Amino acid sequence: MDEKYMRRALELAAKGRGRTSPNPMVGCVIVKDGRIIGEGYHKKYGGPHAERNALAACSEDPSGADMYVTLEPCCHFGKTPPCADAVIESGIKRVFIGSLDPNPKVGGGGAERLRRNGVETVVGVLEKECLELNKIFMRYITSGEPYVMLKYAMTADGKIAAASGRSKWITGEKAREDTHRDRNAYSAILVGVNTVIADDPELTCRIEGGTNPTRIVCDSTLMTPLDSKLVRTAKEIPTVIATCSGSGKRAEAYTKAGCRVIRAAGRDGQVNLKLLMKKLGELKIDSVIIEGGGEIAWSALRAGIVDHVKCYIAPKIFGGAAAKTPVGGVGVSDPSQAFRISEPKISRLGDDFLIEGDIKCSRG
Repeated sequence: MDEKYMRRALELAAKGRGRTSPNPMVGCVIVKDGRIIGEGYHKKYGGPHAERNALAACSEDPSGADMYVTLEPCCHFGKTPPCADAVIESGIKRVFIGSLDPNPKVGGGGAERLRRNGVETVVGVLEKECLELNKIFMRYITSGEPYVMLKYAMTADGKIAAASGRSKWITGEKAREDTHRDRNAYSAILVGVNTVIADDPELTCRIEGGTNPTRIVCDSTLMTPLDSKLVRTAKEIPTVIATCSGSGKRAEAYTKAGCRVIRAAGRDGQVNLKLLMKKLGELKIDSVIIEGGGEIAWSALRAGIVDHVKCYIAPKIFGGAAAKTPVGGVGVSDPSQAFRISEPKISRLGDDFLIEGDIKCSRG
């Protein structure tokens, strides 16, 4: 029965996807005499937390009831007062927690405060599922850097474009819908400047009511066209140009157009992706999708910044010795050096297949 109510709390938490960043998604269910009397979730960053929303929605006095919450109630003042205090004041008898909060400001303190005030507290109900729901938050709050997903679509023979360079469309509608769900869920999307020059993408979320990610272009020498869709819409949708040279008239032109120019120079004349991730974290960007270009994909893998990979495979064959592949660069010299996807999951999206999993990289 405990798992039943926690699963409902997980369903509620997921409703906040794309709106709570850089805070976690949290759901809460209050049960009294075997009946749900209140539900709530964290709806948006800066708004009331799940516990307070659930308490406010109670159809009767919650005194003596049980609470099921996917993440440990906070015990510190942030945008809102501590949720642990609200739970104690409500007269809740027992609290079932999915997972403890890795935030150093909480870190078990919320559960301990509940116990000290006579609230029976159980930790670890559907813990794996609760941790998975907030894997982005978990990385960001413990490292200060965004969770990074590398995503690409390719044919059955490993091509991301035909020999002519044309790439629309490799995958079908269902796979593209999945891409836009990710754009809604992640804070930012990153491409290389060559992708901008070749495709002139908008990099927006096309889900009704969805949230557009911050667009980031890795552009070492400031080649991004000023008349590109990204630059022309920079005052409406946050846009970042990451470069090795953040000064001069060219940089000023991007700033005037509404872009934020970030300098993250590497020794090889390319953008230092590790440094860029640190700077994005400081801007409260908690997650990044890398979507465009084989060279940027290789650079990200080589830099050790990739946490997760999503590979969409279409049942098509393009051929062409020079046709582009999803990961460029020099590649590894020996199969034993391969970047490995751990515990890969395979699913079908229409006629296409999706292989995804965490990748063994190091951010040392």
